[in-house]
Formats: sequence, C-alpha cells, structure tokens
Amino acid sequence: MCNLYANTTAQEAMRGLFKVATERDRLGNEQPRPAIWPKYDAPVVRIDGDGERELVLMKWGFLTPKTSAKTGKPLKPDAWNNARDDKVASSGLWKSSFAGRRCLVPVSAFREAKGRNPATDFWFGLAAEADDDRPPFAFAGLWRDGQPGVDGEEGDWLTHTVVTTVANELVKPVHPTRMPVILDPGDYDAWLDGSESEAGKLLRPYPAEKMRIVRQGVGITSDKDQ
Repeated sequence: MCNLYANTTAQEAMRGLFKVATERDRLGNEQPRPAIWPKYDAPVVRIDGDGERELVLMKWGFLTPKTSAKTGKPLKPDAWNNARDDKVASSGLWKSSFAGRRCLVPVSAFREAKGRNPATDFWFGLAAEADDDRPPFAFAGLWRDGQPGVDGEEGDWLTHTVVTTVANELVKPVHPTRMPVILDPGDYDAWLDGSESEAGKLLRPYPAEKMRIVRQGVGITSDKDQ
C-alpha cells in the first residue's frame, strides 16, 4: 500500500484549491515536498475549533506502542500510514477519527512499487496535457492529536493517515489490491463535514481514465529529478 507520496503544490495554490483563508494557513514558509515518507511532516487540511478549514503540518502515520518480544523493552513505535476503507468505521485504531476527525491530504503524485531486488517504482498522478504537470488533488485522510501508549515526544505528535480502497485498472497491474482514496473537489465538504454514512460513500476507487503514470523506473523514490 501507499508509503510514499509527494506534494509539490505551491502554498497559495493549496489555499485556493482547499478554500483555506490566509489567516488559517499554519504552515509557515512551506516548501515543495517531492518525497513524503511515514513519520515525516506533511500539509493537511482539517476543520479547526471554529468550524473553519485550516492548513497544518502533521506527521504521517498513527503511532502504536511496540515492545521487543525477547526483552520486553519498548521499541520505536509502529506508524500506521494507511487505513482500510472497510475498517475505518469499526477498528479501534480508526473509528473515532472516522467519526469526527476526517481531513484532506494534499498530494501531487504517489508511488507504488512492483517486484523486488530491485523493485520498479511507479508514480501516479492526475491526467494532464504536459508530462511535467502535476495537478493537485487530495487523499481522504484521518487525523488525531496524541498517540496513546507512546512515550516521549512522539506521544505528543499530531498525525494523519491515508484511507485506501480497492485498486482501479491503472494501479492494479502495479499494486493488485489497494490504492489511496482520491476525492473529487466536489466531495471535500462531505468528507470533512458529512455524516459517517455520507463519508463512507466516498470510499471508492478514483476513475482510472482520470489518472496516469507520471514516472517509473528503479530507484525513483522522489518525484523530482535527482
């Protein structure tokens, strides 16, 4: 499943696309992020305490505690960067966030790998006329503040996760089972503010004809020329 994506959309363009007022942009001087990995910062759109949209940085992946089977000592916590669409309403890890803490995850492309030794990297984006165009879009996401059972600084992290669904016909040859849920802009309100039933209806594969493979090859772990 998805464990690497990019967001190279300009900050002002993100505010426009996601209808975030300038004063509710909490990103600071945001720079393009051609490679976003689990446990690293990424821009996220959520509803703030006043009921308005805001742009904030969150670490990618809900954290859960982990201990050594041999010694019983704490290890680095696991990061759950994907949440299955058929588990978000029932799993203890996801259900409270699905009920009340849904978010939009700005993206310009995402990577899936095929094979091994070496794997081939495939980067997927939206359809566009020019090869180097990266139309911005959003994953359906969930967020939480604080990581229960995780000690230290990591326990205080603000985190997000990406909801996945069955793969469409473009993604399936690379990753046969799953892909991130990509939302149409017209569905942003329903995902952020709708009921669980309304939000659940949005958890479906994005049309393959509206997407394309923007890069592919061995060792392409960034949507940027090395």
